[in-house]
Amino acid sequence: MKNTMKTIRLSLLLTLGVFTWIACTNGGEDEIPETIVTELPAAFADFDAGNTSVYLDGQQIVIESNGMANHQSPYWSNTHERSISGPNGGGTMVTAAAAVDHPLFVEPTITDYNLMAPGNIDDFNGSYTLRIPASPQKASSTTSTGLGPIGIAVSGGMIYNDEEGPNVPLDGAVSSLDFNGAHTGPQSYHYHLEPISFSNDDDNLIGVISDGFLLYGRKCASSGTYPTDLDASGGHTAITKHSTTELYHYHTQNELYLNKYYILFPGNYQGSSNAIY
Repeated sequence: MKNTMKTIRLSLLLTLGVFTWIACTNGGEDEIPETIVTELPAAFADFDAGNTSVYLDGQQIVIESNGMANHQSPYWSNTHERSISGPNGGGTMVTAAAAVDHPLFVEPTITDYNLMAPGNIDDFNGSYTLRIPASPQKASSTTSTGLGPIGIAVSGGMIYNDEEGPNVPLDGAVSSLDFNGAHTGPQSYHYHLEPISFSNDDDNLIGVISDGFLLYGRKCASSGTYPTDLDASGGHTAITKHSTTELYHYHTQNELYLNKYYILFPGNYQGSSNAIY
């Protein structure tokens, strides 16, 4: 009888230990089940096939870009030489004239040659790579964006935030932007403002931010108009033109900047950012 009681006590202790171990490994809370992705989400078909390569690598999506754009701009090489004074008395920076105009070159409209940044789109000779989780999750806290690329646009160009330098607002550089809210430098062509060549007051996909969440235009497919439930980063959870399942995503916020522009992404990352290298 004593041996039987010992066996029962031992079984109870082992069972309790197993339940305790399970509770500890779960942090005492229900975990979000991992979603296994076996094919690229439909949205990534919108990325320009000539300038980008997008593929699934395990449970990561890889976006590679040549840094070019697939639309017209005055920042393509052309037969007009232009020059601009460097910052802080750094001398004159000259962008040499080309023998012929690039096929996508157009004359500047909202900027002019004397205000344009140095360099042309096709001067860039490099590449960018971004690896993001196939099923991105919001982080426990937001983080601020930094200088340089914070995302990749469907055109192949880079997405930047609303600063032109460390704690330097974009205001002073707006005059150099083309009609797509973009300019060159310090490395390649990049967007600060709504790029009207592929998103003009609509729900089109603009690109992906480096935390893995997609960035759409000012309108949302879930309502057909401007969303009213955006968080501080311009994000919300809703269906998109690419998904009937509600997913968290960003929008360019419908808030005027300098009375006529719309900043692409002035907020913080809601997920964990990944390097664009």
